[in-house]
Amino acid sequence: MVLDNQRSNFDPVISIVAKRFSRLHPNTISWASLLFAFIAGLFFYFSSPENEFKTYLLFGASFFVFLNGLFDAIDGKVAKMTNKSSKRGDFLDHALDRYADVFMVGGLGLSAWVDLRIGFIAIIGMLLTSYMGTQSQAIGQKRDYSGLLGRADRLVLLMIVPIIQHLFLYYNYTRVFGFSILELVLIYFAVMGNITALQRFFCTLRNLQKKEQVN
Repeated sequence: MVLDNQRSNFDPVISIVAKRFSRLHPNTISWASLLFAFIAGLFFYFSSPENEFKTYLLFGASFFVFLNGLFDAIDGKVAKMTNKSSKRGDFLDHALDRYADVFMVGGLGLSAWVDLRIGFIAIIGMLLTSYMGTQSQAIGQKRDYSGLLGRADRLVLLMIVPIIQHLFLYYNYTRVFGFSILELVLIYFAVMGNITALQRFFCTLRNLQKKEQVN
C-alpha cells in the first residue's frame, strides 16, 4: 500500500471539499484534525470485546479516524487556496500529525484488544517512518513519501480494520492465529513501518551520495 504516492489522483476531490472549509483558518483545521484523532484514540482505548455490541466504539473510532484523515488532507489545500501557506503552518501540521498518530495507535495499543508489547513496537515503526520522511527534507532533499507503508495507508487500515474486527466478533471469531484482527494490523504497522523507515533511510543516503559525487 503506497497511498501517499497517489495524492495527485485524489487532489480534485480534496479541492472540492477544501472549498467548503475555505472560510476557516488552515491552522484551525489542523487543530480540529488533532481533536478527532484524540477522540478516535479514546474510542479505541475504551472499546473491548465485552462491550463492543453495547457501545459500538470501534465504529465510532473508525469514523473519527476518517475525520482526522479528511481534515489533515484539506488543511494544506485550504492554506494554498487562501494564500495562507507558511513554514509555521507546515511545521504545525506535521507536528500535530505525529501527536495524532500516537493518540490513535497508542489508544489502540493500550486497549483490551491488543497486547501492549505489540502496540509499543507499532508506535516505534510508525514514528520512525514519519521521521525518516521529514528528516530527508530537513537536510535539503525532497520530503520522502516512498516505502511500503505511509500515513495514508495507516489511516485507511485504521478505518477499515476496526469494522472487520467488529464483524469477526459478531460471528464469534475473536482471534486469527492467536491474535485479534486489531493486533494483526498493529503487527503489520510494526513490521512494514520499520521496513519503510529503512527504505527511506537508504534512499536518502543514496541521494546524498549522488549529490556529493556531482559536486
